[in-house]
Amino acid sequence: MQTKIEAARDALDAQVREIVGWHFDPQTGCPFWLEYASQLDWDPRREIQTFADLARFGFFEDEWLRGGPVQRWIPKGYAGRPVYTFETGGSTGVPKSRISIEDFRLDYEAFSATLPDEFFPKGADWLSLGPTGPRRLRLAVEHLAQYRGGICFMVDLDPRWVIKLLKMNQPRMAEAYKQHVVEQGLTLLRAHAGIRCLFTTPKLLEALCEKVSLKKMGITGVFCGGTEMTQQFHRFAVEELLEGAYFAPTYGNTLMGLAVHKPRVAEDNYAVIYYPPSPRAMIEVVDPDNPEKVVEYGATGRVRLTTLTREFFMPRFLERDEAEREPPCEPYPWDGVRNVRPFSRLQANVVEGVY
Repeated sequence: MQTKIEAARDALDAQVREIVGWHFDPQTGCPFWLEYASQLDWDPRREIQTFADLARFGFFEDEWLRGGPVQRWIPKGYAGRPVYTFETGGSTGVPKSRISIEDFRLDYEAFSATLPDEFFPKGADWLSLGPTGPRRLRLAVEHLAQYRGGICFMVDLDPRWVIKLLKMNQPRMAEAYKQHVVEQGLTLLRAHAGIRCLFTTPKLLEALCEKVSLKKMGITGVFCGGTEMTQQFHRFAVEELLEGAYFAPTYGNTLMGLAVHKPRVAEDNYAVIYYPPSPRAMIEVVDPDNPEKVVEYGATGRVRLTTLTREFFMPRFLERDEAEREPPCEPYPWDGVRNVRPFSRLQANVVEGVY
């Protein structure tokens, strides 16, 4: 295991050198980072050689991604390529925007390799019962279905409307909207017998299972993500909701891609444990009062996220989540996170809605 850990760290350091070299090269870099470099008295391409060296950049600021022009994030090396803009949930003010060209495809193709074909059959159709609109999920889940040889059926879901209803103290209207979304999903499940795979959020999965048996509807695999994914829900889903379907919980967002679940073993007692897609992204758990410092294994801290792709370089971003630091495991010889949840110091300002 130690050999695998060292090899993974070497691969991460190599990725850092490649991505910093790309984003700070005047021929290939994006305007934002080239402008940033012009204010420095040191050359990142020369001095950033390891993942630890990213500390030279300080922390990536939330506000850099709010508002435009988003063109400042497009690397010159991708000039002329079609560009997507994906937004974060928008539960706190102006949504953060991230450009993408093919990362969402690459991330979900890598995720596909972690799904067992027995439960997510190649060629089977999918239903995506979750956020749509400007969110990356909309295209990413569809690409996942296509990559695995199937077709993805979609519903309309605007989580910002749910958040607005809750802020207006209209829980009945929010519940009515949730039922409206679930009914759309049921209509598709009943009309298309080839749907075997489901993407949804914990709240919507529970609402769906209150109305139908997933087993009777032919669902054999469920890919589920969202901040409501707790240890208790994990147990509830596996033992009561899924009726033998495979449960693949994930921790993902627009900025990182998605972290995959650790294979379930009895000793973890349904803890929700995720590992990031190293070396393309890395999650660390840091001391909230001193976010330069990574906490010990098993300790609680704030999630610090780094994304390292040619499309998007985001060093050391402090997420609005907290978790326990998890040690490397056999499939994933790098740090993971356990039981991710909204950062407790920010909870008063966050309304999660349908997640």
